[in-house]
Amino acid sequence: MASSTPQPPPSAAVFAVNGQRFELRGGDDPGATLLDFIRTRTRFTGPKLGCGEGGCGACVVLLSTYDAAADQVSHAAVSSCLTLVHGLHHCAVTTTEGLGNSRDGLHAVHARFAGFHASQCGFCTPGMCMSLVAALAGAEGKGSGPPPREGFSRLTSADAERAVVGNLCRCTGYRPIADACKSFAADVDLEDLGLNSFWKKGDAHVDKLPPYKEGSIGAFPEFLKAEIRASLRIDKCMSARVMAGSESSWHRPRSVEEYYRLIASDSFDGSGTKVVVGNTSSGVYREAEVYDRYIDLRDIPELNSVSKDSEGVQIGAATSISLVIEILRREGDDCKDVIFGKIADHMEKVSSHYVRNTATLGGNLVMAQRDEFPSDIATILLAAGSSVCIQVSSGKLNVTLDEFLEMPPCDYKALLLSISVPHCTPDNVSSSAGAVNMTGDKTESSLLFETYRAAPRPLGNAVAYLNCAFFAQISSDESSGSLILEKLHLAFGAFGTRHAIRARDVEKYLVGKPISASVLLEACNVLKKIIVPKEGTTHSAYRSSLAVAFLFTFLYPMTKRNVKPARSARLNGHAASDTNGNPNCPPSADIDLSLKETNSVESGLHSNDHILESCKQIVEISKDYLPVGIPAKKVGAELQASGEAVYVDDIPSPEGCLYGAFVYSTKPLAHVNSIELDPSLEQVKTVAVITVKDIPEGGGNFGANTIFGPEPLFGDPLTQCAGEPLGIVVAETRNFANIAAKRAVVNYSTETLDSPVLSIEEAVRRCSYFETPPFLLPQNIGDFSKEMEEADQKIYSAEVKLNSQYYFYMETQTALAIPDEDNCMVVYSSSQCPEAAQNNIARCLGLPCHNVRVITRRVGGGFGGKAVRSLPVATACALAAFKLHRPVRMYLDRKTDMIMTGGRHPMKICYSIGFKSDGKVTGLHVDLFINAGMTMDVSPIIPHNFIEALKKYNWGAFSYDAKICKTNISTRSAMRGPGEVQGSYVAEAIIEHVASVLSTDANLVRQRNIHTVESLALFHSECLENALGYTLPSICNQLTASANYQYRSEIIQTFNKTSQWKKRGLSFVPIVHKVLSRPTPGKVSILNDGSIVVEVGGIELGQGLWTKVKQMAAFGLGQLWADRSQDLLERVRVIQADTLSVVQGGWTTGSTTSECSCEAVRLACNIMVDRLKSLKEQLQEKHGKVSWDGLISQAKMAGVDLSAREYYIPGASGSYLNYGAAASEVEIDLLTGATTVLRSDLIYDCGQSLNPAVDMGQVEGAFVQGIGYFMSEEYVTNTDGLVVSDGTWTYKIPTVDTIPKQFNVELRNSGFHKKRVLSSKASGEPPLLLAASVHCATRDAIAAARKELHCCGSGSSSPSFFELEVPAIMPVVKELCGLDNVEKYLETLVGSK
Repeated sequence: MASSTPQPPPSAAVFAVNGQRFELRGGDDPGATLLDFIRTRTRFTGPKLGCGEGGCGACVVLLSTYDAAADQVSHAAVSSCLTLVHGLHHCAVTTTEGLGNSRDGLHAVHARFAGFHASQCGFCTPGMCMSLVAALAGAEGKGSGPPPREGFSRLTSADAERAVVGNLCRCTGYRPIADACKSFAADVDLEDLGLNSFWKKGDAHVDKLPPYKEGSIGAFPEFLKAEIRASLRIDKCMSARVMAGSESSWHRPRSVEEYYRLIASDSFDGSGTKVVVGNTSSGVYREAEVYDRYIDLRDIPELNSVSKDSEGVQIGAATSISLVIEILRREGDDCKDVIFGKIADHMEKVSSHYVRNTATLGGNLVMAQRDEFPSDIATILLAAGSSVCIQVSSGKLNVTLDEFLEMPPCDYKALLLSISVPHCTPDNVSSSAGAVNMTGDKTESSLLFETYRAAPRPLGNAVAYLNCAFFAQISSDESSGSLILEKLHLAFGAFGTRHAIRARDVEKYLVGKPISASVLLEACNVLKKIIVPKEGTTHSAYRSSLAVAFLFTFLYPMTKRNVKPARSARLNGHAASDTNGNPNCPPSADIDLSLKETNSVESGLHSNDHILESCKQIVEISKDYLPVGIPAKKVGAELQASGEAVYVDDIPSPEGCLYGAFVYSTKPLAHVNSIELDPSLEQVKTVAVITVKDIPEGGGNFGANTIFGPEPLFGDPLTQCAGEPLGIVVAETRNFANIAAKRAVVNYSTETLDSPVLSIEEAVRRCSYFETPPFLLPQNIGDFSKEMEEADQKIYSAEVKLNSQYYFYMETQTALAIPDEDNCMVVYSSSQCPEAAQNNIARCLGLPCHNVRVITRRVGGGFGGKAVRSLPVATACALAAFKLHRPVRMYLDRKTDMIMTGGRHPMKICYSIGFKSDGKVTGLHVDLFINAGMTMDVSPIIPHNFIEALKKYNWGAFSYDAKICKTNISTRSAMRGPGEVQGSYVAEAIIEHVASVLSTDANLVRQRNIHTVESLALFHSECLENALGYTLPSICNQLTASANYQYRSEIIQTFNKTSQWKKRGLSFVPIVHKVLSRPTPGKVSILNDGSIVVEVGGIELGQGLWTKVKQMAAFGLGQLWADRSQDLLERVRVIQADTLSVVQGGWTTGSTTSECSCEAVRLACNIMVDRLKSLKEQLQEKHGKVSWDGLISQAKMAGVDLSAREYYIPGASGSYLNYGAAASEVEIDLLTGATTVLRSDLIYDCGQSLNPAVDMGQVEGAFVQGIGYFMSEEYVTNTDGLVVSDGTWTYKIPTVDTIPKQFNVELRNSGFHKKRVLSSKASGEPPLLLAASVHCATRDAIAAARKELHCCGSGSSSPSFFELEVPAIMPVVKELCGLDNVEKYLETLVGSK
């Protein structure tokens, strides 16, 4: 094949995708990313656009390169959304489709992901698979020694977990993903892996797994090898290459001299040129620029060279961070250099593996120097005494890194060539971790080097609040016995400073002094004057306190002479592997032994320490309605893993397709005078700007519509919030549309307008409210005033404030609209309610509904955000297509989606409560204020949901008042557990407040106020429950017993007494969650060959709706055979929702759509069974045994109608209660505020589960999403209400390293219940409420900390009562533990002396 392949001309960029050859030539956009190319120029759609920032992993592919001289192939995971395709000359790219497919055979990675139930919505799954594939290929490439056991790889189970550490998933909760990865590990105990479709518990064996063999990944195409060999001779004769475009589009200079000749040429324009290597900076700074040309520096030898000498190692600036890590670790091991190893360890916390593989050392430092990027690498290299070599037009400059950072920002005329890191190899190398006394008369110096970072995620993929690195040379003073600092480097960065700095005043103060508590205290005071974040930096006081905490961590052991030789092990001061930003060495010298063990392990990808411990999933499989009740694999899971599953944006673009992007308001309340495109963007091929003026006659400005009324599509002529759509820019490509929309110039004016309402308090002051229909409001219970008089103690007007949460579905809002004949429109929408989209589009365009066909096959995550908030996107897309008579597609970039879509409702809750001395509550009154945003959406249902969830306890008498505030922020909508999450949490906050007043255990107060059957009937009168159905008391009893709750509580108390700087907390939270079933259609059709097609109104969002419906159809039709001899499961196919096929589809919300769809299908099957039953009996009498195929063949000839539709209406039993409980244990770090979830135990009553595997995934995924709300997802807006936490850099959902380390879930089977669908219960939303247990456990740990004298919170008369914000992010926790706890501790020591 190689010999027959014509050699490409030198101007072509040649590469392979899944073994297929591709060329780039003139006219191709030089700024196109690999992801753009794959999705628009090939048939492959596995890599997805999740963020465009390199922060989610949905676009990860395997990039392979071939070294012809060594005849070796190297593999690396890369983020295809950042990688420029023109830079891939002679590379091979493998997407998930390149591994295998459902037709030719799936790869073991695909099959195991599906079999371990590790895919729900599936949008992230291809990227997950490729991250694991890259780890497998990397382990194979580096492998030495004997091959692994058959079926396994060379990965360790710890490495396997870390393979997906940078990948985001919003559905699964990560535990099954980790299990799928660990199934490849040579050291795994298969019995430790969770629920799967390969074996039953106790019967695990590798033979039951899909087989994996080394060498099955990343075969490099032979034709590409041949072209590479042939090109070597040609390349040697060429000067700077101009590739893949016109003469000025893509340049690869071969030397520094050629680079400078290039930029000095007459045709060079610095403003239109971008200098690149890995291009990962585009993920940090989302550019709204179009560049005419790119200069790729990868071919300059000097920028790729690595050399070493007696002074240290010199690394070329174009060397990838991953390769730098390897170099430093190898050099450190060879010459026993402790600094190198620790720098490498810290670098593994920078970004994620698929970004580090292309991001360069020089690029990172240039961003730090030029763009004020909060670099970890600059800080640690600064402390190590590194220097850099820079080329400028006048020649080379060798300067210290400190001097480089202080220089004016570099432009393209300055070229960073290399970085020098000095050796540190004295005879006596020590580390400041541990507690080993130095003895003897030695006076020679010892060197210490430690690095630290405090970040929202422990294993990277998060910018630090502060990073630092310390280098010290110490000696012992024989006369005093003290340790003296002879030399000191203290480097700090990322705290809100222009770049990393040296704290020279502190260094000057400390050098030459014996280290004592008083000296350290003064050093901390000096440091606080230096670490002063610039104005506008978030959590500035916290960042300053971190600097003090880390300096204390580094130096305090010296006051006790606790310095441990570090020749035998590499220690990592920046973070222990199981903690988040926690310092490596415990400051207390004589206590905290458990922490010394914890903190003496390696971190990073070299660690053998597991992210997760053994987790348990306990399910009970019901065989009453087979195949309903079995833990069958999710329908389509293999297709999702292999990239074959088609989402809206995967549908091939029709001919002439255009792309739309929203122009949104940046003002909260203003007149919109005009919208104009930036005239400087001539090269951006825009087609039109669609505004309210383009809505056709007979239509209207309708963006969405609910039973509570419509909302506008465009805020014109008046915009009512920052983030409101003003118009759509339509262009020839998605990138051009996005750039033009971002650069659009909107002319605003605010004359005659009042100031905007941006808070609940302002809405209350101005009486800005929406009306709530009275029928939606629950009734008060009892006489609150009377019961307050009976109370022994009372709390009046206490407050709880709750912020918003963004959906963060992996697939952003998207639609494709295609004009059809006769004034019709076909719209493919990622929607939870296609019927509502159809109605709204028809109203906007002035068409009858039968002219609008909306199709939804699957949705890449919804959580409520693809319900009402999807309607403006589908409508805008249809409007543009209608206006231009061409297909138009829209796929919102992550920032636009986060700004426009809103999220969970912010709230303010004021409560007054009376209670007895034993904790029994007598009465509760709640004033509820809900921030709905600018339009009503479904906000009127939120008070009802909040109050129903709050009523999980027996409050005695209960009354409330609810107000829905109309404000000038983006509209809030339903998000998983809307209102219920907040209501259930507020109940816990109230219980804990009561407990703090009584100085008793909150769990005792909980137990005293859990409902009896009688009080439950009073508070939830519409959901009558008998003693057998009310399982909450038994769940609580079982959980406290099975989780060894009391024993663990005692262990924690002992731990907290002996642990100075870490505290643990334990909490137990029950839930009572009401759900409402809705009318739902179902249609069952039997085709000529006996295969079965099912249509339902419910949408597959990843919740397993299709899976349960498929099982139900097989059960329903299988009832024709009493002996269940006909297995129909594999004959059933559930197909996409189509508004012109199945009408009255309704909304897929509220957790019950799966079961309602199942019931509609069961009823439709019953109709079909009735039609076929008599025929079957006749055939049975005539022929004896009758098969399914025979029956259907005869039915067709007999004229039996083989299609049946049913509309299920729940009736009076439509509402029921769900019960569950969770116990969570956490550990907090008092120095950093980091929280580690050590363990969570959940028991959830799932009724008689329709599919235990699906329901288990829903429980785990909901719980972890709840952890995000309560612990990490900080939702930040500016003074105009515009969202500024608008991407993966600033908004942190949970990752695999932040879920409970031990995660145990039991699905309780509460047995037969005739009023529910085959006795089943919902599982989608209720378990999210249980995540409050993590927040409450954190409060418990903080309470333990505040009992310490040095951690007493300022401004509080009682350290036991405090308000813990939601989310309880690191700064919040640290502040409650005392931002000045280090200083107070040192003052106590100094005072005691």
